[in-house]
Amino acid sequence: MRRLKDIHPDYAEQVDIFLVDTDPSESASRIRSYKESQGFYWPMAETEREILRSYNIVSQASKVAIDRNGVIVSRSSYESDSERSWRELLESLAGS
Repeated sequence: MRRLKDIHPDYAEQVDIFLVDTDPSESASRIRSYKESQGFYWPMAETEREILRSYNIVSQASKVAIDRNGVIVSRSSYESDSERSWRELLESLAGS
């Protein structure tokens, strides 16, 4: 996420990013505090477990990219947090 924070400004006019709470035991205020302490400026959303299931999100580190047509174009977790992987994903989303 820290790499994304540094890279996203290059794509901010073309790609929207949202943080989605995946842990029902975490309070919204605690997540907001974490978001602010890390300098993440994206909007945060809480969601229902059914939505998480429908997107097959099973871990907190899930990253799901959805294009403007609602199609999932990328799914990853911990292992793909490199600057290169973020740039490639944002480039593909910006061009979709």
